[in-house]
Formats: sequence, C-alpha cells, structure tokens
Amino acid sequence: MRSFEKLSSLKDYIPLKRTESGGKNIGLLVDGPNMLRKEFSLNLDLVREIISEYGNMRIGKVLLNQYASDKLIEAIVNQGFTPIVVAGDTDVYMAVEAMELIYNPNIDVIALMTRDADFLPIINKAKENGKETIVIGAEPGFSAALQNSADSAIVLKPENQKSHFHD
Repeated sequence: MRSFEKLSSLKDYIPLKRTESGGKNIGLLVDGPNMLRKEFSLNLDLVREIISEYGNMRIGKVLLNQYASDKLIEAIVNQGFTPIVVAGDTDVYMAVEAMELIYNPNIDVIALMTRDADFLPIINKAKENGKETIVIGAEPGFSAALQNSADSAIVLKPENQKSHFHD
C-alpha cells in the first residue's frame, strides 16, 4: 500500500498533458498570400489557439510565394509552423498538401485558412474521405460557398477578435 501512495503522489509533480478536444488530430494549411496580409493583422498564435479548441494541431504549414520576406518566414517558424515557399501561385501547392492530409490516416480534421473558393473541391474531397473540415477566413472576400461547405467556419475579425460559425 505504501508504494501505491508514493506512486499516486508522483502525479502531483509530473505534468500530464490532457486533451480537452477529444484527441482529434488536425492538419492546418495556411494560404499565406491570401491571409497573412497587413489589412488583416492576423496572428498565427491566435489561429493555433482557435484550432486547439477543435483538437491537436499535428501539422501546421504556411504556404508562401517567392515575395515572402525573411522576417515573415522567421515569424512563422517562431510560431511553430512550417513555412513552404513556392515559386509562383501557392494554390496548386496548397491543394497537393491538402490531398496528402486527406490521405494521411493520422489526421482526422483538415483545416484550411483561406478566403478562396478555389479550395471548395478540397473541402468536398476531405468530407468524402471521412475527414472533418474547418475553414478559417476573414472578411472581406471570405467565400460563402467555402463557409457553407465546411463542417465549421471561423471568421477572424481584423482586430484579432474571433467569432465561430458552426454548421
């Protein structure tokens, strides 16, 4: 009995990581040129906090074009995301990354941070394959079709206030 008491007292000193979100694994892709703009003044830490309400972010990638500054790339890395710099338009690369997430058996939820309706087929393909979907965007220009197709749509306000819309 003594050893059990010692063992149970250890839990007071060992931090246990608990997931309040049911343990869903989330893959998040950020459309950098579309979302990381001065007029939105969005903070990736805020995005991470919002995503944590839905599950555990296992993959967080930010797609950027060749015009991304070193300072922006460094900020993305410092916030725990993986920057992917591509030549030209980022949409095709983001679609390829999204398809990889859809077919990744370790990912339960596909989250896309974009306003672009071009990603509607990705949302539909993810749902066809049993993945939960989240879109995160900002106004103006956040596609209504994208918001209505995803399981959850989150509209970020420019002043860094968040509001949720669930389908």
